[in-house]
Amino acid sequence: MSKVTVCARFRPLSSSEIRDHGSCVSIHRIDKESFNFKDEKDGDLCFSFDKAFYEDSAQASVYEALALPIVQDAVNAINGTILTYGQTGAGKTYSMEGAGILKCDAERKGLIPRVIEGLFEMINSSHGATAYSVKLSMVEIYMEKVRDLFDMSKDNIQIKESKSQGIILSGVTEIPVLEAAEAMQILSNGIANRAVGETQMNVSSSRSHCVYTFTVQQETPADKRTKTGKLILVDLAGSEKVGKTGAEGRLLDEAKTINKSLSALGNVVNALTCSPQSKLTHIPYRDSKLTRILQDALGGSCRMALLCCCSPSPSNASETLSTLRFGARAQHIKAAPSVILSEDKISRTQESTIQKKDLECERILDMLKDRIGTEEVELLEELLILEGIMFYPAPTEDLKLEYDNVTSKIISSLQKALEELASAADELKKQNKVLETKLAAAENRSFWDKMSDVFSLLSLW
Repeated sequence: MSKVTVCARFRPLSSSEIRDHGSCVSIHRIDKESFNFKDEKDGDLCFSFDKAFYEDSAQASVYEALALPIVQDAVNAINGTILTYGQTGAGKTYSMEGAGILKCDAERKGLIPRVIEGLFEMINSSHGATAYSVKLSMVEIYMEKVRDLFDMSKDNIQIKESKSQGIILSGVTEIPVLEAAEAMQILSNGIANRAVGETQMNVSSSRSHCVYTFTVQQETPADKRTKTGKLILVDLAGSEKVGKTGAEGRLLDEAKTINKSLSALGNVVNALTCSPQSKLTHIPYRDSKLTRILQDALGGSCRMALLCCCSPSPSNASETLSTLRFGARAQHIKAAPSVILSEDKISRTQESTIQKKDLECERILDMLKDRIGTEEVELLEELLILEGIMFYPAPTEDLKLEYDNVTSKIISSLQKALEELASAADELKKQNKVLETKLAAAENRSFWDKMSDVFSLLSLW
């Protein structure tokens, strides 16, 4: 078992932070991994991560510590995910993209261009008869809808789950690329389609979570099977306090959705790290599109690295502390990544047929939504799955867990009903005793009334 790699990064103070608080900061370096954080309520708090980066840390250092091992794994058919997390304006997108994907000096290159260059360098330097191919996809999660940034007509991509491939985005555009420069140009076009907005804390605030996926497939002539490694980079939208960002109207709605999905991510991490793990432990992956897409990464089936991006200013102390605590919890997530072997050609053909059948069913269901409503269509979809007409997306383990959960709920419900019946029976017995007592008293009174009448008659004689 391996653990999640977690690093913290503190950006330089902004001009507004310097204006309000001067050069005062809330952090004190201890060493390359540890630092003290000064909190007004709790005093000095010590945090230790795999690496801590500060305003003088180079972009290359972040890549080498956080991403390089995962890039190497992806080339070796082991899936990996890298996330940037933190409040709005904390430097997540700069860490991910740098000053720009295309036009950027070597020092300021972000994780994405360095990942692309590293990926193709490793592929080109590989020896033997192995043939590699690389595909790119890029989506954003905007207002709880998954949108294809390479094809904006696909504005509601469905999330599916395959036993062999894990979480997949059904029908997403995947573009084959042959070299680093081509990949960067394609990603640059996708970034231009991403939803951004201006707030008081960030003139170019990301209004969506962005997911970049690099699929690396390798084939050898001697083996009928192929190996596939997925490298996923996730630039999360920042958590926001409306009072600070001044969000109104559409920006406010976006902020609420962003905060809700980040809250769902926190709940998943809490469930994975705070509760004793068992077969019946419920992990709420389905509470948001973000956690559903990240299910493989959070669930431990691939390598994961997390970069916690923070402001060092006292004015953002509460947000920074929240980010650091999230990173500290994430350190306890356990992972057991392994090489993913694709099925042979016959199995792939069968799966392709199933997927085509599913897509046809989905198109029909989408058409029905306009006529009979979303809720009714979802019920119909469940019926199609039960009848075996559509492929059920959950793996066997999830089905067993769901079965156990349903069984547990039924047993609990029956036990509750039995307790209620027993309680009602006890109450009826009590009421019956009261009635019997009243009846006996009434009968007793009737007897003595009759005797009183007899005595009255006798006295008259």
